[in-house]
Amino acid sequence: MKRIERPSLAAGGSPEINLTPVLDMVFIMLIFFIVTPVFVEETGVEVKKPTAASAEDLEKHSLLIAVTEEGRIMYGGPEIALNGVRALVARETQEQSMPVILFVDRKADSGLLVDVIDECKLAGAKNVSVAAEEETP
Repeated sequence: MKRIERPSLAAGGSPEINLTPVLDMVFIMLIFFIVTPVFVEETGVEVKKPTAASAEDLEKHSLLIAVTEEGRIMYGGPEIALNGVRALVARETQEQSMPVILFVDRKADSGLLVDVIDECKLAGAKNVSVAAEEETP
């Protein structure tokens, strides 16, 4: 019968496990989870907001919808129809109640703005605000 020998440890040392790759993975995951929440979803279009003396800072977790001068309703880049606003707001605010912030161009139709606000309220949004820039004295 053949005898199987174990490899002997050199000079009485103990076996070691190299933890360097594990530490590298931990640091990579740490960086990923720190950087990920920084990304903020934008409306996808630039609008000229009106100014207001009572303007306040936006909340971090908000649903952002834009209404352009031409009467287009935008969310995250693509255009959506007025009847799609209710479904969008209902879907996005289903899990948690978040405010809806409307970025409306100064020259946009006020009737369309009222229609968009109505659609948001009918979808169950508790807080619908219109974005404005602070007035400079």
